[in-house]
Amino acid sequence: MSLSTMLLISQTSLTGYLALWLTLGVRDNLLHPAMNGAFAAQVLALERIREAYPDDFRLIQHRRITNPTVHRLVFGLIVVCEVIVCLLLWAGAMYLGLALLGWADPIDARVMALAGSLGFTSIWSGFLIAGNHFAYWYCHEWAQNAHFQLALIGIGAMVLMGLG
Repeated sequence: MSLSTMLLISQTSLTGYLALWLTLGVRDNLLHPAMNGAFAAQVLALERIREAYPDDFRLIQHRRITNPTVHRLVFGLIVVCEVIVCLLLWAGAMYLGLALLGWADPIDARVMALAGSLGFTSIWSGFLIAGNHFAYWYCHEWAQNAHFQLALIGIGAMVLMGLG
């Protein structure tokens, strides 16, 4: 087996893994929106900080968003972005699979997969950036850690897509 074939197999697999992982998250966000929707609302309203760190809460309370309509809109925007990225990732994985079979141009397929990988990385980077503004590292450090690791996985995927 050649290096270029193994590289295409790796790129196809990784893009498919990201697509499947994110698809399962989208499924839950669509079927059970209260789970992650409530979490997003807590972060936006600074609820846990208010309870656990009242002195620090007073310093940043002007940042909080307590409007439930805004909470729903933000969560809806997140889900829409996730759906778009899922579609890009699945398209990239299929396109890479076709390239592996010799039925599509590998460079074009990598571009599609790179777009999906960038979207994946952007979702988690967005959570890190917005989460930093809302200081979610105070009481949601497990979420920040997960988002950081997912952003790194996305960066790794982008690097892999750039090879070949």
